[in-house]
Amino acid sequence: MKNYIAVAIAALGLIIAAAILGSALKNRNRSDNTVAVTGLGSKTFTSDLITWSGSFSKNNTDLKSAYDALAVDRKVIFDYLKSKGVKENEMVFSAVDIQKQFRSFTDSNGTYQQGEFSGYNLTQNVSIQSREVGKIENISRNITEIINRGIEFTSSSPQYFYTKLAQVKQQMIADATKDAKERAEKIAENAGSSLGNLKKATMGVIQITAPNSNEDYSYGGTYNTTSKEKEATITIKLEYEVD
Repeated sequence: MKNYIAVAIAALGLIIAAAILGSALKNRNRSDNTVAVTGLGSKTFTSDLITWSGSFSKNNTDLKSAYDALAVDRKVIFDYLKSKGVKENEMVFSAVDIQKQFRSFTDSNGTYQQGEFSGYNLTQNVSIQSREVGKIENISRNITEIINRGIEFTSSSPQYFYTKLAQVKQQMIADATKDAKERAEKIAENAGSSLGNLKKATMGVIQITAPNSNEDYSYGGTYNTTSKEKEATITIKLEYEVD
């Protein structure tokens, strides 16, 4: 009698285990019945803000004479930029950097030696930030006009920015989301199914590069500042249930 009871209990256990396993497999298959797609949103635009800077310097054994000469150059540069239409509040002159210089040489043993004091080198930077991109761009390209006035002026390359990036990003997110959903609907349709609820949405980082360039995207996002024309892209990954 005990053997019959044991067999019955074992059989019942097998039935329950099979039911649990079947339910798990069914639920697993249901959870796998999803589709994940990535949509792309992009926008090309022209920068509406430019920054540009340059530096100038003077050398003299007398510190005051060097500073006075630098002040003369600063006035010439200021007047020149103002004559080209640059507003005073767009120009920023940095503090003067003062460096002592020494004549150096290598002695007969090949050892480097710092020689006597040879004078002061004074350097100052001027930077411009303006929304008049074309104007500042043109000035940066024709800076030889300042050099021809006897000023040792070193110009850097302009950098370009866009102040309405938040608006562009919102539109790109909308476009990328729409693109991803349309892809998911097409996949479901081709599989003879219909798109169910959205389970998950993941947004990528914004990448800003020069149009038609081979610049690499970075994990944290890319922001090209050397090109006036820009192209921004963003991706949205959506995961849907499929019925």
